[in-house]
Amino acid sequence: MKHRGRHRRRRRSRALRAALAGAALALTGAATMISASQATVADDPGALEPLTSAARTDALRLTEHRVPRPWLDRLSEAMGEPVGVSTVLGSADRRLRDAAECTTGEREALPVFPAATRAYCWDPADTEGWRPGAVTTSGDAEADGRWGAHRVVLSAWTRDDGSPEGGLARVSFVDADAPDRRGYTSALLAVPVDRGHDYRGLASPVSGMVWYQDKLLVTTGAGGREALYAYDLDLIQRATTDADAVGRVPGGWAAGGHPYVLPAVASYRLADTSGAARPAAISLDRGTAPVSLVASERVPADGDRPTRLWRYAFSADPARAGLPAVDSAGHVDAVEAYETGAAEVGGVLSHRPPGATRSDWYLGRAAGGDDGRGTLWRQDAEAARAAECGADRSQRCWSGQAGSLSYWPATGEVWSQSGRMLFAVPLTSIEDALD
Repeated sequence: MKHRGRHRRRRRSRALRAALAGAALALTGAATMISASQATVADDPGALEPLTSAARTDALRLTEHRVPRPWLDRLSEAMGEPVGVSTVLGSADRRLRDAAECTTGEREALPVFPAATRAYCWDPADTEGWRPGAVTTSGDAEADGRWGAHRVVLSAWTRDDGSPEGGLARVSFVDADAPDRRGYTSALLAVPVDRGHDYRGLASPVSGMVWYQDKLLVTTGAGGREALYAYDLDLIQRATTDADAVGRVPGGWAAGGHPYVLPAVASYRLADTSGAARPAAISLDRGTAPVSLVASERVPADGDRPTRLWRYAFSADPARAGLPAVDSAGHVDAVEAYETGAAEVGGVLSHRPPGATRSDWYLGRAAGGDDGRGTLWRQDAEAARAAECGADRSQRCWSGQAGSLSYWPATGEVWSQSGRMLFAVPLTSIEDALD
């Protein structure tokens, strides 16, 4: 690709560079000791295969269901005037720790190569009993990378209640304007019920998340036909009690102990057909016209079929700002689709630099089981390439959990999350690692 390497890395503090470099060296040393079987297990997924027939793309269709506006109005009347992102950031009561303050065990979740140039770990007291999920930023929301006057990172978490479906889900709002503080606070994700007289928690892991314009789109896990929910970031409600309950309680409204709650404004249902594709990882691609929502499913390593990658167009209708484009029947159809031989895809990104004729697809592939490291692939219709590290040139160089990928064009960084670490890697570093 001729347009790589055009973004410069920002200068970082010496302490952060030293911490990350030390972690990378230590992990690279560990990577050289990976067994030969582990070093070669990341089989080449080959070139992407386009899906063009309706018979193969119908399984990618979603159907939109809007929450009736009177339901949302009823909640606002009962709970009080909604607040915006600025208000949420202004009440941040937690702090991310810089990489130099994180433990060695926490930093082991970082990629070995390419190395992160920004990395932070979460307040342990705030994340105990919660599983990390997807990441998105105000770089998705607006082209200039700001939401109003703020740069913001959003991080999804799910309460670990031991069930496959997952417990309550929340989103943490991180103030990315203050590098010396990185304050954050959280809002519970909810779904209005009883005609807007109450709400329930979104009981699902959030493996994919995109913030586009004023909408936040989040994926849901298996267990129902609702595959995607949409939230309006201008409709954040305050909880009036810190009770651990969810919804209307005696004397007010609870959000599982969180100060804010986000009620869904729409949901998107899987196609009523065998083999319907559930989006597991999603990201935003500003290189298409209109801007598109990129999605991948997660097929297990022992699965007997390829993994599907696809994209939906966003609506150009101002009345539908931030929502996918739909036809007259409320259907959201894929505008481009592929199959890949890569399994266990935990993060997907499609990027087309200005002037390029095609997009490259980047796949974060999780390690097998709960141990080891993941693999970062770049694929197109001709070939696939993985980053390599260590003396044995292992492909297991990425974060083990291979979380979602979110590109911030204004800074040239790709953000992700693994374990208790939130981190960013310059796209130029990823390109260099894949060349």
